[in-house]
Amino acid sequence: MGIGELLSDSFGYANEGLIGKWVRWIILIISSIIFPLIMGYSLRVMKGTTPAPEPGDYLGMFIDGIKMIIIEIVYMIIPIIIAIATFSLSGGFGSAAMYGMNVDNPLAYFGMLIATFGLSLVLFMIVAFIFSLFGIIGMVRFARTGSMGEAFAFGEITNTIGKIGWVQYIIALIVLFIVIFVIYAIIGIIPVIGGIIDLIIAPYIVMMTSRYYSNLYDTGA
Repeated sequence: MGIGELLSDSFGYANEGLIGKWVRWIILIISSIIFPLIMGYSLRVMKGTTPAPEPGDYLGMFIDGIKMIIIEIVYMIIPIIIAIATFSLSGGFGSAAMYGMNVDNPLAYFGMLIATFGLSLVLFMIVAFIFSLFGIIGMVRFARTGSMGEAFAFGEITNTIGKIGWVQYIIALIVLFIVIFVIYAIIGIIPVIGGIIDLIIAPYIVMMTSRYYSNLYDTGA
């Protein structure tokens, strides 16, 4: 399945799953406020369920959502540690004073902190993206098997990505991220009600994205 087909199917899935089904949409908007619920619902979509599943068994959704959050946190531990270490060792957290640097000028020190933070942020984003390559497939494996351990089966995850094609996989994710960024950028320039629209479309974005991940996984299954 090409990237165009992935996007077309994912948007079509979300359209069919939400447009005209206003009760379901309202329930999922409420679930978006209770974050683990919408995460648990996304897990059901990543199971490959067609058409879009009805929300229900809310305790089960909540527990699944908590498990997904834990998996995401585990995947982000190393990027966060690397970013904090970079920030600390390159001048953050007051370590400049320990290195004997002149911090008498607050503006100079502030400038150094900004540069250090920027470096740490860029490094975090790069490493986080690398880990997300494995985390996304890991999430789908968790959805398909029900085992959290499968979310960290790096050998199987690497094998799946290899079947998809590393370049195609990375490009497919970048395209998805750009599409989502553009959607939210457009909403962001809408005054006053932009935040409300963000909440309203949250279930649509979750459903579309989860379907995209599911289909992407299936191309390498």
